[in-house]
Amino acid sequence: MSLTVRLAVIFGMIAIGIAACQPSTKDQSEAYAPVFSPGETVDFEFESSGRRLSGIFDVPPGDTTKALIIIVHSYGETDVRNWVSYAEERRRFNAMGIATVLWDKPGLGRSEGRFDIDQSVHESAEEVLDAAAYLREIGAPGSDRIGLWGGSRAGWIAPLALSQDRSLEFWVSLSGTTAEDNFTYLLLSNLPYEGSNTEEVALLRAEWEAGCELFRTDGRYRDYLEATENLRANEYIKSMRGDWPGRLQFEVGQRRCKDGQCPNTDNVMCDYVWIENFDDLLASLNIDVLALFGDKDLNIDWRKTKRLYEQTIGRNARASLTTYVFEDADHALNKSETGSLKEMQSAKQRQKAEGYLDIQTRWLEQNVLASDP
Repeated sequence: MSLTVRLAVIFGMIAIGIAACQPSTKDQSEAYAPVFSPGETVDFEFESSGRRLSGIFDVPPGDTTKALIIIVHSYGETDVRNWVSYAEERRRFNAMGIATVLWDKPGLGRSEGRFDIDQSVHESAEEVLDAAAYLREIGAPGSDRIGLWGGSRAGWIAPLALSQDRSLEFWVSLSGTTAEDNFTYLLLSNLPYEGSNTEEVALLRAEWEAGCELFRTDGRYRDYLEATENLRANEYIKSMRGDWPGRLQFEVGQRRCKDGQCPNTDNVMCDYVWIENFDDLLASLNIDVLALFGDKDLNIDWRKTKRLYEQTIGRNARASLTTYVFEDADHALNKSETGSLKEMQSAKQRQKAEGYLDIQTRWLEQNVLASDP
């Protein structure tokens, strides 16, 4: 996809409909089904889009597993075994009687295929659907009550999967997303920590909006260059964004637009829109949702996401929405003084915000474990 997406990947973040989930074959269940032993972590494999994806399944101790959480990755590479990914969360959920499962992206770890940093969120959602179907088929512990858990990019993947598989029952969203890509917000919100004062930040934001307006409305390329002169000269922005479009690229891109509207493109900042009609999709989810945010998050516009959830899921009488904002927490919900990319990159030790796991476990006890399937 775009350089925007590749750069967003570095910082951990985060429109074709996904195909309907196809049930797994009997052969797959015989070939890949693990032996689930209480208190153990076992290898887990399933097929999606003709590839064998490989990960791990944590079986809670004891005789009864009450639910199952599918952990959905954010951006970037994965190595779930060697990195012991999400170890603290998995241990806490397992202690509650909730199984967890996660797998490596295609081409990473033991998963087949080729790793694509630009893998579409629709394809990632299809992996979740295939995994859920297979887990039910083999009768995995907790598979009669499956929910999704994930941050950042998972804010697009999870709702897509939830809208396709109505048997998925709950969703824990961490630093979730709006419909559009987060790169412009990330770039401009970090300007104050890269040497720009308030006036310069306002100027650069205005130039970005002006450039977008000229692009959408068939403006001339030379006018675009003039309108974005300071923006294109800023060293931090150049280092993050890379090359700006040349005349040919600019004009070819404009041909996709009509009457000031460009396909899959936000009207204000010209950000890529990952999911069309995202608000309608969210409003259709009849599930329990816990949405967590950090008030120092400079990667995504968490206030906008929170409002979006409240105006969609929060107004659905058949759903429930609980939101919590951690003070002094960054995009990863770690304690932070600024929430800036510079601080996130330089931090030697990272500590989750106070109550990070406690809030999740209380919510799961009240909304998942205490209710009948």
